[in-house]
Amino acid sequence: MTGSLQTPAKTPAPPLSVGVIGAGKVGAVLAARLRQAGHPVTAVAGESDASRERAATLLPGVPLDKPSAVARGSELLLLTVPDDMLPNVVRVLADSGALHAGQYVVHTSGRHGLAVLEPAAAVGAKVIALHPAMTFTGTAVDLERLDGCVFGLTAGPAEHDLAERLVAELGGRPTWVPEEMRTLYHAGLAHGANHLVTLVTQAMEMLTAAGSADPAGTLRPLLEAALDNALAHGDAALTGPIVRGDVRTVAAHLDDIAVNAPDTLPSYLTMARATLDRAVTDGRLVPIQALKIRNALDAAERRTAWRPEHA
Repeated sequence: MTGSLQTPAKTPAPPLSVGVIGAGKVGAVLAARLRQAGHPVTAVAGESDASRERAATLLPGVPLDKPSAVARGSELLLLTVPDDMLPNVVRVLADSGALHAGQYVVHTSGRHGLAVLEPAAAVGAKVIALHPAMTFTGTAVDLERLDGCVFGLTAGPAEHDLAERLVAELGGRPTWVPEEMRTLYHAGLAHGANHLVTLVTQAMEMLTAAGSADPAGTLRPLLEAALDNALAHGDAALTGPIVRGDVRTVAAHLDDIAVNAPDTLPSYLTMARATLDRAVTDGRLVPIQALKIRNALDAAERRTAWRPEHA
């Protein structure tokens, strides 16, 4: 009688007690999701009334405490404070003895990597940079949005497995970002998401000035198609008067924007020039057409600069 060898079942990793410093829109949501995955959330620190209300809603029963107490009582410490505050928070916690050897200290900053956590590493903590590439509302809606969210990870070899485990428990997908590329990684996300909001808002302002009763509804199908096409095809998704070389249409746009929505003209000019460069590089616009459009853009900028209100 022959038997078959079976691979022993992998022992599940034990849960970690979680503390959160910065119960903002990101921290409260991530902690709530980790709590759903079986990690006990022991305490959170939050200064504002909004943070306290958010913690009460998303993390009912979890006590609020001072940052040093939260750090001392957690095996996994989430630092979800603003980028510019992070270095000082880490330094103060380390200098006060609130961090300890073997503890996992994880920040969610997009800009920063592991260097900002050096004071924690110096006392023996295991450090991870874990950034969710998503915009947060700070409500339960975000819990579902985490499914499929990409997390930008930076960690040493010893923390690699835990970093990926946390991302899986949060419902996301990992992408590894080298330490020296963290700022550029974050700039790409900010340029794509934050500036998109500004761009779309300005487009709605133009449509409102043109008499549209529903600028958002007018733009939605166009923007959704444009975004999908851009993500799938890059520059090949470019359409419109610049790519077609319609210099008179571009000039007409500039004249009407200057009269009816002048605050949006600088960004229109900037994005038009960037689009023009990409269309030329892509070979879809011949240099002579590009020159005519560039001249129209330059002329519009000169007219704006010499208006009395700009003098």
